[in-house]
Amino acid sequence: MTHPHSPAQAVPPITEEDIAEFLANNPGFFERHAELLTGVVLTSPHGQRAVSLQERQAEMLREKIKAHEQRIMEMVRHSNENTAIAQKIHQWTRELAQAGDPALLPGVVEQGIRRLFDVPQAALRLWDLAAPHAGAAFAQGASADARSFATSLTQPFCGPNLGFEPAGWLPDPAAAQSIALLPLRQGALDGNAPAFGLLVLGSHDPQRFAAEMGTDFLVRMAELASSALSRLR
Repeated sequence: MTHPHSPAQAVPPITEEDIAEFLANNPGFFERHAELLTGVVLTSPHGQRAVSLQERQAEMLREKIKAHEQRIMEMVRHSNENTAIAQKIHQWTRELAQAGDPALLPGVVEQGIRRLFDVPQAALRLWDLAAPHAGAAFAQGASADARSFATSLTQPFCGPNLGFEPAGWLPDPAAAQSIALLPLRQGALDGNAPAFGLLVLGSHDPQRFAAEMGTDFLVRMAELASSALSRLR
């Protein structure tokens, strides 16, 4: 029991958090005190003019709607882009299937990538091929280290051009600011089989093949190229 002559215990002040919690837990407060709503005046975020609480609520609602619209537009844009890429992959697959002479396939792969996917540079090297193709230009120039590196890739590599040997296979290596390296192997791109080739894509845009980009479409491209080029083995 508090002694009558002892100082009263200090009561903590009410904070904004206390008020907010009270209003959240008592939704009928403004129904019982509706006159308070008409007296609340706020400052508009779009100027220094004073607005009523209802106006401020309407502004906040419009801002939320605008944000939702922007997100929806972004989703639609990504959907359209994905649809366009899927159509290009379909066209590329048809061209690979229509190549009658297997020796022409490396050129069909490279040219289709540059033309259909707007990739400025593309190159590939293959190894462990059948004897009739072992002496072709696309079967030369890949060192043992490059072959081991290709086998070590379980998914496409994307990032800046750091001077990897495969980047030197591009027509103009110095102009490639970012590259993508797609290992080619028999079957799915799961790393269980040794690579028999490497497809290199290069762009002057440093962000075209950024390290954080998704690689789903590149994986599909690697699998399609692998299936087509396996005819050379």
